[in-house]
Amino acid sequence: MYNLKGFVVILLIFSSIGVVGQTIDNKDQLTVAQDGSGDFSSIQKAINHVRDHAERRVTIVIKPGTYTEKIVIPAYKRNISLIGLDAERTIIQFQDFSGKDLTNPDPTGLSKMNTYNSYTILVSANDCKLENLTIVNSAGRVGQAVALHIDGDRIVVRNCKLIGNQDTLYLGRSGTRSYFENCTITGTTDFIFGAATAFFEKCTIISLSNSYITAAATVQEEKYGFVFSNCRLLAEAGVHKVFLGRPWRPYAKVVFLNSYFDQHIVAQGWDPWDGDKNFPEKYLTVTFAEYNTAGPGNQSAHRVDWAKELTAKQAKHYAKEKVLRGWKPES
Repeated sequence: MYNLKGFVVILLIFSSIGVVGQTIDNKDQLTVAQDGSGDFSSIQKAINHVRDHAERRVTIVIKPGTYTEKIVIPAYKRNISLIGLDAERTIIQFQDFSGKDLTNPDPTGLSKMNTYNSYTILVSANDCKLENLTIVNSAGRVGQAVALHIDGDRIVVRNCKLIGNQDTLYLGRSGTRSYFENCTITGTTDFIFGAATAFFEKCTIISLSNSYITAAATVQEEKYGFVFSNCRLLAEAGVHKVFLGRPWRPYAKVVFLNSYFDQHIVAQGWDPWDGDKNFPEKYLTVTFAEYNTAGPGNQSAHRVDWAKELTAKQAKHYAKEKVLRGWKPES
């Protein structure tokens, strides 16, 4: 006799582990490899496979190779870690840029790409990690072309290389926090920009042309914008006139602590971004500051009069735990 009750129980069990109605499983680790030795050959396919709204972290291990993909971690795919086995040989690249013609206009009717969708990787989900990766926007010097765009909160980026030209790293959304440790970030103009709060620790910032490093758009309500601690500011040969930053918006906040500036950093340090008709004289409301700068670019006595030289007591207010509002990225 057919046991309908037992069948229903079995059906419910299989459904709970993801067998019925979907192909997504409960693995804590997936592997991406171009040679077919992993679970997937595409990083995006591995991300798509992760259960939506997961409470448990899923680590996607990426074997060495050059992955030409435009990658999105959507907001409903939280707790994902993308971990390369070797940052030098695990490269994710794409070549979109602002002004590029779109083959198919997007739902809003745009026919050309803009800065905000030019990314190689977009992280919209919270609590994600990127480690041991090289992330490249390979479009060249064609204007704004983002390598890494972060909109999520509590994002960790460790031991990564972010390579681009203008607008390499976009920290887009106010109220969010990102932590960068032992990363190398290269670019030409405004190549670290946006409205988020971010703490950079032991990072190397490399300027590829005479221009500006940061363009913060911190909102008035946020206490912290970009804080660089124990970082090194370097430049390619021939680069000799680089500003620490300029304000994209009136309440921009950027602070450098215990960092090394090479000789390419100009004496005045900061630029007011003159000529912005929407936000004139925004330099009057910014917070641009330094503490304990070293190297030939340390010319704090010649900085613009609207920038600050912090005291030791003031510098303590920019400790990592305070900037990140109690979030501990080590955990």
